[in-house]
Amino acid sequence: MPDWNWERPDQLGELMDQFTQSMARCDKLEPLPAQPPYSRGALRGLGVTGIEFAAWKTAHPAGLGSDLVPLRCGDTVTGQGHLYRVDGERHFAQLDACQPLPFETGAVDWAYAEHLIEHIPPDAAIDWLREVRRVLLPGGVLRLTTPDLRRYVESYLHDDGFFARHRRRLRTAGVGPPMPQRPAFMFNQLFYLYGHRWIYDFEELRHALGQAGFGVVTACGFRQGARQDVACLDRVLRNDETIYVEAVA
Repeated sequence: MPDWNWERPDQLGELMDQFTQSMARCDKLEPLPAQPPYSRGALRGLGVTGIEFAAWKTAHPAGLGSDLVPLRCGDTVTGQGHLYRVDGERHFAQLDACQPLPFETGAVDWAYAEHLIEHIPPDAAIDWLREVRRVLLPGGVLRLTTPDLRRYVESYLHDDGFFARHRRRLRTAGVGPPMPQRPAFMFNQLFYLYGHRWIYDFEELRHALGQAGFGVVTACGFRQGARQDVACLDRVLRNDETIYVEAVA
């Protein structure tokens, strides 16, 4: 993207929004007849056992992908809260994390959200987590990942090489031009780019989950957790900066 400028957060935010809209497309989009609120039986009838937030097309074979941005196929555009079959093989629902979820209580076995919670104001994030806990079956697992504030603080204070490695990783992945090398920039971009609203360490995540009614919160490793099928949704691109936690409903 020729207009990409790391040091202009507002301009970069608009550019990333445009890029996101352009990516939210599929080859086939079929509205499904089920109506909200969706029951556990209705979801099971579609082969759906859990929800992946912030994913138009989840990699989990029994997952329901979801995102705030609507998915498009030609002139067909998803509507808020309705179910669709995507490309004949996965399911999707356009969901707003700041609104009640269109599922009955205990409708799903698991939920997964990678790098989503940092985009939501903290009070709304706790409300969203309450809704996730409500729609999980008792004993169901929520896996939550987000940039780790402690990782950034330690690198800023001790110059441990993380910033340099992270810049190289983003460049290799083709994410914009080379990122500025200044430590203060690397620290500030965590807060002021990408639409981030609140940054977490483990204690802050545990607080938010506790406020939402979750009990035990466990720190996990990359692609390691109570449910391997869910943990395998972790993406390699983000694992250097990410904290992984799981909580049981």
